[in-house]
Amino acid sequence: MELWIPLTIAAAFFQNIRSAMQKHLKGKLSTLGASYIRFLYAWPVALVYLFAVIVIEGHPLPGFNSNFLLYALFGGICQIMFTIFLLWLFSFHNFAVGTTFSKLETVMVAIFGLLLLGDKLTPAIIVAIAMSTLGLVVLSAGQARLNIKNLLSGLWRLPTLIGLACAGWLGMSVVLFRAASLSLNLDSFMVAAAFTLLIVLIMQIAIMTVLIGLREPTQLGRVVTHWRPAMLVGVSGGLASIGWFSAFTLQNATYVRALGQIELIFTFVATLLFFREKVARAEIAGIALISAAIIIILLAD
Repeated sequence: MELWIPLTIAAAFFQNIRSAMQKHLKGKLSTLGASYIRFLYAWPVALVYLFAVIVIEGHPLPGFNSNFLLYALFGGICQIMFTIFLLWLFSFHNFAVGTTFSKLETVMVAIFGLLLLGDKLTPAIIVAIAMSTLGLVVLSAGQARLNIKNLLSGLWRLPTLIGLACAGWLGMSVVLFRAASLSLNLDSFMVAAAFTLLIVLIMQIAIMTVLIGLREPTQLGRVVTHWRPAMLVGVSGGLASIGWFSAFTLQNATYVRALGQIELIFTFVATLLFFREKVARAEIAGIALISAAIIIILLAD
């Protein structure tokens, strides 16, 4: 088994924990404030990790180059834009269809990866991506209790276009993060990934601090007041990001994000075993398609 596979699974697992932790902050922080803490409280984890990797490997601190800075900056901005567009999507009364189409991130990663980095896919992976994407749409539609008629009738509405934009922003950010890490031209993927993550987080914190200061200045104080639960979000999110950035450095980002959909399987299992919630047939079908896609990816690797 190649190293990017367990790194991706670990990243998906910790991201699942981060998402669960963020729900506990609902009502204490705004959605924008809850998004801010994922960057603010994750950077100490990234800093400690970079220091540990450099010491263990005896590797000097990487130098900057213009390509790296541009990729890191625009990747960070794209991820923030994803957050903003997602907030915009949730502001609509009927955003279920838009949310469903926001799940097309893996397709966007494949397109941008091919255009920007020349990343190509094998026929088996293309089939897996198609199955995974269909599974995501079916799962999301099942959770929102949507049918085919609802999906088709909402294709050209603004929430749907915003949902597609969300997928585009997130997909572009993933490809740019991979490009930034690769542009360092280091012989150690761990140092490249750790350094890229830290620089991206610093840039995102600076941008988000200004953004929240202008839009929701009271959230800055609340982010500090609720530092204990926020720290748990930051630690789990930081560990997830370490896994994602390391996997992106090692492997085509499309493979990584497609396998990363295993996070939804973790959530589904938790829903059944721990929360004992009822699930629709469409949700089961969606999970089955995603599971089959993941098996194809693992066998094709």
